[in-house]
Amino acid sequence: MQILSLGSRTLRFMSLRKVAMGFSTLLILASFASIFVKGLNFGLDFTGGTAVEVGFSQPADLKKVRDALAENGFSDASVQLFGSSQEILVRLAPRGSDVKAEVIGNQVIDALKKADDSVVMRRIEFVGPSVGEDLKEQGGLAMLTALICILIYVAFRFEWRFAVGAVGALLHDVIITVGLFSILGLEFDLTILAAILAVIGYSLNDTIVVSDRIRENFRKVRIDDTVEIIDISLTQTLNRTLVTSITTILVLIALFAWGGQTIHGFATALLFGVFIGTYSSIYVASSVALAMGVSKEDLIPEVIEKEGADQDAMP
Repeated sequence: MQILSLGSRTLRFMSLRKVAMGFSTLLILASFASIFVKGLNFGLDFTGGTAVEVGFSQPADLKKVRDALAENGFSDASVQLFGSSQEILVRLAPRGSDVKAEVIGNQVIDALKKADDSVVMRRIEFVGPSVGEDLKEQGGLAMLTALICILIYVAFRFEWRFAVGAVGALLHDVIITVGLFSILGLEFDLTILAAILAVIGYSLNDTIVVSDRIRENFRKVRIDDTVEIIDISLTQTLNRTLVTSITTILVLIALFAWGGQTIHGFATALLFGVFIGTYSSIYVASSVALAMGVSKEDLIPEVIEKEGADQDAMP
């Protein structure tokens, strides 16, 4: 069915809104279940501990490194490649408040030199447990503050139903992205938190574009069916959404593949966040606003009143 005289077909996004909402509900429940059962694999930023970066003259054998550390009392050490095959990052849980990071680093180097004399220390980093707890609290407050500010802004700029839809979409994105890290057991540190805040901004930008087009079409399109107007608006913004998402994804794929271990988790969170954010801006935000009964009268009441007054004045 052609709605607009633009020679283009309007896609019926809202016809799948019940399926989409069911799918989103399933993902959210799975995310909550994993977060409460498995929890998150918090990095040193949140748990505290010591990170020791070391380099080798040749590609490192991770199995030998783990065995050497285990033989010297570091069986709980997390070992991974860091940037290249010749550099590794050793992460250790806190050893006690009286044990200095330099001492732990020297012990790690001594243990590794028994397996390879070429090992060289690159850096040592220590985060106290109390600092990690503070970072958790501050990170949660930052996310909550961002969502509240977004709710206020969108309610003032558009309409409170769209504000609820926008914040609902953002909560949807955050919960599912955090759930992905819980399900896969990926490390969750400050870079991941920064990526989630970036996903909030990305998703909100797309949602605002769609909301603005819906409000514009309520004025331009002489149709009273809210579902059709939302479908028209989503179709009109689809090209812009796809171009923005695809170009962003291409950059993130490059970061994921060649950016190194330091930003691997950051790129993973953003890659998934762009996908889920694009989906939520199309289905979640609009579906929530529609379910709450948004209509032309809610967005442009002054125009409706003026038209009614003009009709009453006609002879």
